[in-house]
Amino acid sequence: MHARLPVACAPGRACGPVVTFLVRLFASGFFLGYIPVAPGTFGSLIGIPLAVAQARLVAWGWWAPFASFALFVCVASWIAGRAEKVFGRKDSSRIVIDEVAGYLAATLFLPATWGVLLAAFAFFRLFDVLKPFPAAHIDRQLHGGWGVVLDDVVAGIYAQACVRLLVVAGWL
Repeated sequence: MHARLPVACAPGRACGPVVTFLVRLFASGFFLGYIPVAPGTFGSLIGIPLAVAQARLVAWGWWAPFASFALFVCVASWIAGRAEKVFGRKDSSRIVIDEVAGYLAATLFLPATWGVLLAAFAFFRLFDVLKPFPAAHIDRQLHGGWGVVLDDVVAGIYAQACVRLLVVAGWL
């Protein structure tokens, strides 16, 4: 007879030590979120190699980078929601996986050139700080991991629009 294992991090239950460590690891962007100054900026840097990988998925069809982005947003939302409980704060500055999701939104379906990657980084950081509508609304009204991540995805969409205009204009 097989023993039934408890579900890690089920609602209303505490996470085990391994799951708690993994949540801290991924939510903080491999501990970059613990940097005391500008953790979101440092955490966003993780998005650069992921954006390059995401751009290469286009070879499999348009759906592959979109599916990888959607999967990342779902997993990031779960991790961010758990991280809020682990860190004991709503949208803790240690949580930077949302910045990675936002940066991936900023680069989705764009060529992975250095110009595009750097412009996307700068515009994303700008819009992440400014939180234009509906990002600020999502940040205030949507609770849990989805609220943590989706406001950054909105900032990434604004950044993508700016970068796309630069690409179409021939400046990148």
